[in-house]
Amino acid sequence: MEMAEIGATPSGGVHRLALSDEDRGARDLFRSWCDAAGLETTIDTLGNMLARRTGTEDDAAPVLIGSHLDSQPMGGRFDGTLGVLAALEVVETLNDEGVTTRHPIEVVNWTNEEGSRFSPAMVCSGVFAGVFELDYALQLADANGFTMGDELERIGYTGPHPVGGRDIRASFELHIEQGPLLELSQMSIGVVTGVQGARWYNVRIEGEATHAGPTPMWQRRDPVRGAARVLDRLFVIVREYDEEARLAVGEIRTHPGSRNTVPGHVDFTVDLRHPVDSALADLDAELRALVAEVSAEMDVEGRVEQIWHSPTVHFEAECIDAVRAAAARLGYDHMDVFSGAGHDSVYLQRICPTAMIFVPCEGGISHAESESITSVDAEAGANVLLRATLELAGFGS
Repeated sequence: MEMAEIGATPSGGVHRLALSDEDRGARDLFRSWCDAAGLETTIDTLGNMLARRTGTEDDAAPVLIGSHLDSQPMGGRFDGTLGVLAALEVVETLNDEGVTTRHPIEVVNWTNEEGSRFSPAMVCSGVFAGVFELDYALQLADANGFTMGDELERIGYTGPHPVGGRDIRASFELHIEQGPLLELSQMSIGVVTGVQGARWYNVRIEGEATHAGPTPMWQRRDPVRGAARVLDRLFVIVREYDEEARLAVGEIRTHPGSRNTVPGHVDFTVDLRHPVDSALADLDAELRALVAEVSAEMDVEGRVEQIWHSPTVHFEAECIDAVRAAAARLGYDHMDVFSGAGHDSVYLQRICPTAMIFVPCEGGISHAESESITSVDAEAGANVLLRATLELAGFGS
């Protein structure tokens, strides 16, 4: 797998953060393959890549198929990449078979889907869909202070074309499930009907920095104790809320970060998810009340900043039906699923009929080097993508 060699890790994954040198290498390779397939690749201001196969009515709105090529830190080979390469395989198959479509088809690589380097996630498809302003995305900075705009310039992917602002017939995205349900149910295809809501937060617990040795324990305003109490109670709250609630704390940092200094403050991230928006709002209120309560108990100061909110999304029946019909026609065992992970399709649904196709990942593992799928499942997903795309793009005259 040539694409997986770019940013390859020793344990079989990839480390290909958005707008890194590795991301540039993946983009260059993808573009060369698009050129070989006779596609016209356009790049917009945010580096979103759209490779167009003409239709018999070339002024008709295109059908978008694709995903993303950036990865999590020390992530998996298939998250996003499967969707981009399967979409390219769809158009290559149409070329090989001499099949024309009425609507153009565009294979898409969205910039910064993961949000692991530039938060929030899916921001560039969000600008495409009119959810975020262009300037907001360009000024987003990574942990080292490099902005998305600067890094796009550095790797040569600040394109001349505007971001979005045009009609789209439909959008399909093939993706690994990133969970265990399909594998446990022995299903080849997940017909994705929607995506659960998510809220991301930056939380700071501020105390008082002091020497680790001379200062008595009773005299300290230790933010680590405050953060530990918040997190312990928050995990209990989410676990007991209901079976659908989800919590992750992906980053924890003490400042100034010296082993013999009681930190002045602790920063950590919170990721809350739930498929019901009112429930997610309840969990938001619980988090804020908990931080305030612990701050008062432990004589520290707590701040909660929500940096991203993606409400629950329900996909378009027309596209869901096309995916379901394709799986049935091809004889694949399939089931309806609701995505626990966010995807660029969340924002595409705001501007065009959209649906997703899931295939199983082994053990339900994703965002990890051990992420894996079978070639049989990858082929099944690509076949369903092909059929669903043809349904919406229409056969050419």
